[in-house]
Order: sequence, then C-alpha cells, then structure tokens
Amino acid sequence: MQKQVIEFAGEPVGIVIPDNDRFKFIAVKFHVHDLDEQRFDTPDDVKLAIRNLVHNRKIAAVA
Repeated sequence: MQKQVIEFAGEPVGIVIPDNDRFKFIAVKFHVHDLDEQRFDTPDDVKLAIRNLVHNRKIAAVA
C-alpha cells in the first residue's frame, strides 16, 4: 500500500496514506475537511464518502 491522490469532480481534494491495514484520508480542500483523518477500508470508500458529503450538503442548502 502506498499514498494515493483522491480526486473529486476532476480536482485533487486529498490523499490517502496507509494506516495499519486501512487508509487514512488527509484533506487538502476545505469542502472535504469533515473527512480529514478518518480511516477507510479502501480508497473507493473515501471517494464514496466524499460524494455523500457533497450530496448531503447540496440537499441541506436547498431545504
């Protein structure tokens, strides 16, 4: 396992680094900072969490 850049909508938003047998997310963009330092099983799980975070904020903004 090695570090990997995580992109959302074509923009780098952070990296994941190996942390024991999981991946630790390091956010570099403010809009995903709520996920900073959380641990995930796979980089795809990080991407899903980012998608859900952004989606939920859009819904909250409309309501």
